[in-house]
Amino acid sequence: MSHAIEDTRNIGIIAHIDAGKTTTTERILFYTKTTHAMGDVDKGTTETDFDPEEAARGITIYSAAVTCHWRGKTINIIDTPGHVDFTAEVERSLRVLDGAVVIFSAVEGVEAQSETVWRQANRYRVPRICFVNKMDRIGADFDRTFAQIRERLQCQPVAVVVPMGGGSPPDPNAFSGIIDLVEMRAIYFDPNSQGEKFEEREIPEDFVEYAAKWRHELLEAVAMLDDAVMERYLDSETIDAEDVRRLLRQGTIAGAFHPTFCGTSLRYIGVQRLLDGVVQYLPSPLDVPAVRGEHPNPKKRDEPQIRKPDPDEPVAGLIFKIVAEEHGDLYFYRIYSGTLKSGSRLLNPRTGAKELVNQVWQVQAKQKVKIDTASVGDIVGLFGPKDVVTGDTLCDGNRPVLLESIAFPETVISMAVEPDSSADRKKLADTLIRLAKQDPTFDARINEETGQTIVSGMGELHLEIIRNRMEKQFGLKIRVHKPRVSYRETVRSAVEGTGLFERQNTSASLYAKVTIRIEPHRGEQPVTVASSVKHGSVPDEFVKVVEQTILDEARAGGIVGYPLTNVKLTASEIGIRQGETNEIALQAAAAMAVRDAIGAADIALLEPKMRLEVVTPPEFVGNIQADLQSRRAMITNQEHRGGLVVITSETALAQMFGYSTTVRSLSQGRASYSMEFATYDEAPASVLRDMLG
Repeated sequence: MSHAIEDTRNIGIIAHIDAGKTTTTERILFYTKTTHAMGDVDKGTTETDFDPEEAARGITIYSAAVTCHWRGKTINIIDTPGHVDFTAEVERSLRVLDGAVVIFSAVEGVEAQSETVWRQANRYRVPRICFVNKMDRIGADFDRTFAQIRERLQCQPVAVVVPMGGGSPPDPNAFSGIIDLVEMRAIYFDPNSQGEKFEEREIPEDFVEYAAKWRHELLEAVAMLDDAVMERYLDSETIDAEDVRRLLRQGTIAGAFHPTFCGTSLRYIGVQRLLDGVVQYLPSPLDVPAVRGEHPNPKKRDEPQIRKPDPDEPVAGLIFKIVAEEHGDLYFYRIYSGTLKSGSRLLNPRTGAKELVNQVWQVQAKQKVKIDTASVGDIVGLFGPKDVVTGDTLCDGNRPVLLESIAFPETVISMAVEPDSSADRKKLADTLIRLAKQDPTFDARINEETGQTIVSGMGELHLEIIRNRMEKQFGLKIRVHKPRVSYRETVRSAVEGTGLFERQNTSASLYAKVTIRIEPHRGEQPVTVASSVKHGSVPDEFVKVVEQTILDEARAGGIVGYPLTNVKLTASEIGIRQGETNEIALQAAAAMAVRDAIGAADIALLEPKMRLEVVTPPEFVGNIQADLQSRRAMITNQEHRGGLVVITSETALAQMFGYSTTVRSLSQGRASYSMEFATYDEAPASVLRDMLG
């Protein structure tokens, strides 16, 4: 794609559900002349929510990529979901983006999922600008939302646009336009042209003092970044608009602060200024640090691999999303260095295999345009690769690099599925493999005891969407059983176990002995496997076989059959005999050792705890609190937000099935809630006793 790298912006639009992400994206596409008409979320006609499930539900489920142009810049946008069940879509998008627009509702302020996506963006050090949306709604309050961004997200927002009305004095109810604090001009948008036409005027007298207060805060924030500007500011108490923009960009890219805009996307106010902020303050691929990775050869891991954002560098990029298409899987690929041509063969360092890129496509929501080449900073779709999963690196085979992959949360809920007829059993297995390849937070496995197929995901809605896809997209007739909680098992104290495998027949003798120690441990991974066997006393390949078997057994489950977590398993002894020990014997002995240790251990059952946020009118608080207490919920906070009350609690997922129906009933349909995974915590002893019979 032919555009200068410095003129590219790769951004995501992220927020809590119903804050207005998709509506804002629709306005952006209209104002940039990418579309000729604005879609409507309620009517299911938006550009980015093109999946039938999204259109029917009025929510974003899958991240969608679109490209538009504004003031000579090319903006690649990924519109992400706000529902916590689809947090993986946000996670993998942020991993490959250079900047983000975070949208907040001026009525609800900083909500639960807002905090989650903010933490995700912190993890990947993504520069952000903020947009306080829905300024036209009753109860909208810019000042309160701005303060919540600063306090709850522990960051420094810097207002560059403030509202006239809608929570600001003197009239909190009449939102009429916005004030640009850089130019100190009032901007009014024409609703008859759907906001495409607007005019700048002098700031009304009623808002002069309000604008001056915010302007002072803006200048103080940017002046801190430049000694010469600070000196001029102390002398004159003003800074040139050009310097303000330069320093806003510098501070945003450095993560020092976050320029904050406001408006109402639904009523066409403020989106163009937000677009200006995207091109003026968010980074191009040249403004972010060169991507770092490691050499896939373990012997060269100490040689850092750096890929600069240069089209002449060896090509390297990351697969961050896989979508099932009619003629094969479409792989979304972010290019960090080099130039990619269709027909290229790229190395997958994870597998060591070369993958053929038959075709390269520019993706525009559900539309695709075939292109011959793509370069640094581009986000494209690839057809052709076979053995590739989300998070894989594809790079030049002569200059291999393994980029940091993407970490996804563990599943918390599962259900059993079975085909309507035995003839569909293979089709079900193939479908589950494809779904798991596309969705890293979806898992499918066979329960060895019951023979049932168990699918796992991030929540009830997630599993419902998966079920609908299996039936509608893949044409499967299936039966499903009631969702259930995905528990975990751990140990309370250290214990050892030994496995001795001896077998003799007429042709050969087999022997192996393995002793392991299992103990509580909190590491980066749920299960940590190590060896304390003296180096050189056992061949390295034998040690690797034992370690892999220990890991597989730990993942297979403890005494109840749930995967182990927060444990460390160490092989302390590996006994071998010349000519009698092979991989089969070692695998058997290691598996026996793990089973022996688990059988002797003091096992604790862990259940997923959820962070629940209920937003309700005040008159229903008592009903909702009483119901939460009956569900073993621990209420951690209660606060007023506008005319509503926000109740935050932590509760066991096992107690929350069907909660959406209950909370509607308790509040006459007027309360809403959001729920996200918080942690795994020990379940009541009675739950484990019931499982063990």
